Amino acid sequence: MNRWALIPSCQGRLAACYNNSISRNHYLGKDADSIFKEKVDSLDSLYRDSKWKVGELNYYIHSHSVQDIGYNSICAYTQHELELRDSAKKLIDSLKHVQKKGHFKLKRSISYQAYYRDENGKWKSQACKLIKAKNGETVQESHTFQLSSETTPEGVKAISPQLAVSLATAHGVTLRRSIDYTLLPDSLGYYRGTTDSIYQPNGHGCWQGYDGTYYEGYWKNGKREGFGFSIAPKKPLRIGEWKNDRYKGERLVYTSERIYGIDLSKYQHGKGRKKYAINWNRLRITHLGRLSKKTVSGTVNFPIRFIYVKSTEGKSLLNPYYKKDYRDAKAHGYKVGTYHFFTTITPAAEQARHFLKHSIIRKGDFPPVLDVEPLPSQIKKMGGSGVLFARIRTWLRIVERATGVKPILYISQTFVNRYLTRAPDLKHNYQVWIARYGEYKPDIRLVYWQLCPDGRVAGIHGEVDINVFNGYDDAFQSFVKNKTVK
Repeated sequence: MNRWALIPSCQGRLAACYNNSISRNHYLGKDADSIFKEKVDSLDSLYRDSKWKVGELNYYIHSHSVQDIGYNSICAYTQHELELRDSAKKLIDSLKHVQKKGHFKLKRSISYQAYYRDENGKWKSQACKLIKAKNGETVQESHTFQLSSETTPEGVKAISPQLAVSLATAHGVTLRRSIDYTLLPDSLGYYRGTTDSIYQPNGHGCWQGYDGTYYEGYWKNGKREGFGFSIAPKKPLRIGEWKNDRYKGERLVYTSERIYGIDLSKYQHGKGRKKYAINWNRLRITHLGRLSKKTVSGTVNFPIRFIYVKSTEGKSLLNPYYKKDYRDAKAHGYKVGTYHFFTTITPAAEQARHFLKHSIIRKGDFPPVLDVEPLPSQIKKMGGSGVLFARIRTWLRIVERATGVKPILYISQTFVNRYLTRAPDLKHNYQVWIARYGEYKPDIRLVYWQLCPDGRVAGIHGEVDINVFNGYDDAFQSFVKNKTVK
């Protein structure tokens, strides 16, 4: 607007309505120190959440490779989360350094931006300042501003101050960008991606919750459907198949690049009177069982990299083939470990001593394994899950002290879901070997996965348990170097 009615005197001035009561009262009644503490605490929470998520993401990257579906998406999101974590940490350190210098004062600082269309009709913006009221320049709720350039923009025509004030107070409008229908916010977060005709998430998209929850993947009718991954503070990374908004699991593609193993007991030598020897020179996995659907790349003719052999059960039972199988496996170059089958009717200490007395534990061997497969009725009869976990801890401690390596806990996915939450120390301090015979990988951090009990191995008569190591060769070599018996 012109400064004077009859003379071109705009100099970048404009009239606009401005209600600053909301921003002016935002920190009303608060002192600077308490506000500062709130900001530091908020950043600290953001940093801890991001640190947790980075740990989950790095665990995935360590145990997967580029051939796994979703690997590149996880790597890209990990880089984003690393930048967020590091940025939060730098801000926290800077604020805490400033905090040591003394108390703070609140200072209100406001900046303004003017938007207008240029001579081509395109939106432009420029910083401006609020001019103090002089001789009628402030009328009712209208205020006078001036562009930082103090010139009238090209393509803009100035009008009289009276008309400008009248238009600002009576016909003022708020500038709004055109609606982006790929961005759908609500009270919990926002979705960005493709939608259907009624703007429900459909196809590929990302959900970012205000609580730090993140999902990226496919949607159908507003629900997660198909492949995707989800991560949230204090919750595990979930990557794989989703159906009707529920996570089903990660479906592996079985290739020759994966690390396979088997476990042996007396049953691999026959049942009844008929006995069979193992032909160690022929060992190759030829079938992954029929209990569940599996996705295989190429032909199932996979090499075996590690073998576990059952040694003992309870406090008195022995596997008569243990020592020969152990020595033959070592002689043929396999990584070998020994396991004990736990029973609920004998003391854990006696079982541990029985295992140590009759087992071979040598340098370079894989960690001993405690095989825990009790029925719910057996757990109830022994006094409940608390008694069971106390006995498991006893066995693990005795064997760890004797061998110098943490044993591995063999349990089923059902046992994990039903009982393991009651023993968080075991879940977090011990590696687990999970038996799950469905099409999806177990939903827990693990070292081995027993994917079927009815596999076939050339050189062994009958059915064989087939296992897969959670990772590829680099992770396997790291495990061999750092987790085996010293």
